[in-house]
Amino acid sequence: MRVRYRIRFAKVGLLRWISHRDLATLWERLARRVRLPLSMTEGFHPKPRIGFPSALALGIESLDEVVEIELTESPAPTDLLAVLAGDRQPGLLIRSVARLPEGFGKARLQSADYVITIPADADLAAVESSIQRLKDEPHVSVQRKQKTVTADLSQQVPVMQLCDASESHDRVAADPQFEHQQRLHLSMNSVDGAALKPGDVLELMNVQHWIPAGSTITRTRVVLVKDFTPDDPDQYAVATPPGSDHETLKPSASM
Repeated sequence: MRVRYRIRFAKVGLLRWISHRDLATLWERLARRVRLPLSMTEGFHPKPRIGFPSALALGIESLDEVVEIELTESPAPTDLLAVLAGDRQPGLLIRSVARLPEGFGKARLQSADYVITIPADADLAAVESSIQRLKDEPHVSVQRKQKTVTADLSQQVPVMQLCDASESHDRVAADPQFEHQQRLHLSMNSVDGAALKPGDVLELMNVQHWIPAGSTITRTRVVLVKDFTPDDPDQYAVATPPGSDHETLKPSASM
């Protein structure tokens, strides 16, 4: 038996400083600690069937990540969520668990939303001007490992705008020190080939100095090509909403 589960989780705090490879190792160790019946690959070096639709760059927090795990048994999503959340791995918050039907395709990234905090002393008029300048350019170029990559900005970054905390719909928890702080909201599409990253957009805007100055980048939403919407509530479990228990999904105040 091979049963696949799709798990959405947050990766915050100090956990943002681990690489994608280390995150995969963290999930494998977590699964073994709570004694999940992992489905293993075949061959001389079997590995657990654990997969991610998208890697997150080092130093970026996320309130909405996706991992898929295959098991040799079929526990109820509510039970699996309770077991995973009960491990209480610092910085790893389990948001939901779905038991996928047989034959359901693996998770593939369609787009992702990001919020970048803006330093209090930033010239917002200049930021708006930089955003408009980029929107007026049909193509942009960034340097990658001694290679120039050209991208269609309107295709890859359809949303690039300023917003404050009251206008933000990004699920970033309210933080008093950011209550009146402007943020840059990016919606970035997944494309074949070289894709732009949030850091590339900051560089194109000539504001890459924001990060050393204390700005944070948070991925707030992951949209999949095909999401799972179960008709049977027994196939899906959602964690207790933030704020009603002991955990709150909140990005760090500084890098």
